Amino acid sequence: MLCSPADLTKKSQAVLSTWQRYQLAPSFENFVELAVSINSFTEFLIDKGITALHHASHQLEQVTLALFNEEVSHPLSQAATDDLNERILALTRMVDSHAAATEGMAERRLEPQHAPIHTKRIGDIWLIGHDQELWQDLLTQLEYFGMSVNFLTWEQSLPDSVGSAPLLLLDISSLPEEVWQARIKALRHQFAVGQLLCLAVRSDFEQLQQVLRIGCDWCLLEGAALHTIVAQILELNDRQEQEAYRVLIVEDSLTASRVIQRTLEENQILTQAINDPRQVLSALKQFNPDLILMDMYMPNCTGVEAARIIRQHDEFLSIPIVYLSGETNVALQVDAMRLGGDHFLTKPFNPVFLNAIVKSKIERYRALRRSMYHDSLTGLLNHTSGKDTLDTMLSNVSHEGGSLSVAMLDIDHFKQVNDNYGHPVGDQIIRSLSWLLKQRLRKQDILCRYGGEEFLIGLPHATAEQAFSIIDSIRQDFAQIRHPYRDTYFCTSVSGGIATFPRYQTSDALIKAADDALYAAKRGGRDRLHLAE
Repeated sequence: MLCSPADLTKKSQAVLSTWQRYQLAPSFENFVELAVSINSFTEFLIDKGITALHHASHQLEQVTLALFNEEVSHPLSQAATDDLNERILALTRMVDSHAAATEGMAERRLEPQHAPIHTKRIGDIWLIGHDQELWQDLLTQLEYFGMSVNFLTWEQSLPDSVGSAPLLLLDISSLPEEVWQARIKALRHQFAVGQLLCLAVRSDFEQLQQVLRIGCDWCLLEGAALHTIVAQILELNDRQEQEAYRVLIVEDSLTASRVIQRTLEENQILTQAINDPRQVLSALKQFNPDLILMDMYMPNCTGVEAARIIRQHDEFLSIPIVYLSGETNVALQVDAMRLGGDHFLTKPFNPVFLNAIVKSKIERYRALRRSMYHDSLTGLLNHTSGKDTLDTMLSNVSHEGGSLSVAMLDIDHFKQVNDNYGHPVGDQIIRSLSWLLKQRLRKQDILCRYGGEEFLIGLPHATAEQAFSIIDSIRQDFAQIRHPYRDTYFCTSVSGGIATFPRYQTSDALIKAADDALYAAKRGGRDRLHLAE
């Protein structure tokens, strides 16, 4: 995923600044700030998928945490200081190189008032192998999703125009082991911030270990289905920006709250602190956090009592609660966990460990929510969450006085596809349409698998004419996709209907009107769109 060079440089400079601050005043407190800053940068690089930078930052983090955990005095020894300085400066140079290479390539986020058509920017993709014909089906499929892949043989050299951060697909099946190892090492050295995906790797442990150890970021096994390879490449180019994590701190000590907030906010985690546990229910409703950090012992109410009260409300049953306390009695800790808690951190806490615990708990919590609100086959919103999101979007648009178009799409003759080719092939067609929708539509648009082979799409601030143009372009491109089946291919199509607010005033009315228009398109011969009358 492309990352803003400005954001990347800002995070790198934060590490450099904390290091310079430690060098000027080498206290334990300043070393803690350095460790938190490096941890924050490493997490940032993981989120952005910048692999080579992440490896360098992770190594720096491990060295720093080893010093953090040892009984060392400050300032650090000259050897340790020189080692950290060299690593931090090397990482800073790598960041500057990456930022320069990606300048101007960051994805442009369209505002609602801009034209609603949005095709994602794909970086340079190169496939290196011995026979283009072996991969022609893959190259053709990727073109349907807006990705043009350049092919080179292993005997050819990458041109200077390739840039410093390409996505390289490597077919090593024709090369002897010592040759492909040397080639991958050389490519990793040449493209330190690129992404290397190795194709046709044997499934045995030894080869996978070697390929990953010498620099590849991902492996696709020998005989992997075409749709699996396409899905992996699309995923590399389609990492979604996540909303910032949100943590509610319930702590009666103002000093402790500020320390926790500063630690978490260094990792771009939004926080809100309350010092009275009796305010926790209203704070949960207003702030909508992903996790609660709860002091165990507070005036008027203990953390365990507050947790039990929170768990009486169905909407807060699954939210993680992490206790913070100086309590070291294991029996009391176990009871606290049994009565509504999820984890126990003993004060004083390691700030890097606190960040790690908070992030891992939130990731699992969000994964649970995603499974509840998203369709497992496509990753799109499911029926219920799609309708709920449309209700919210319609309310916002009506207050702004804007327009909102809703489209219903249905894959033509889908029952025949399942009957003739089997349900796994049918599932792959559904995935293909969902990929195409995600590639072509904006972040703020609603994408919902409404049921079976039917999809609901919401386009805020799009008129009926604009929506027709967008969806019809997707319809035409989907009809061009050749779906592989054994030694042959087949094509299929979609039909759709479109309805627009304010002509239709409620979400139910919009969906019904779009559905009626969809069936008019079906009756009219399929592979077409109709606007609601």
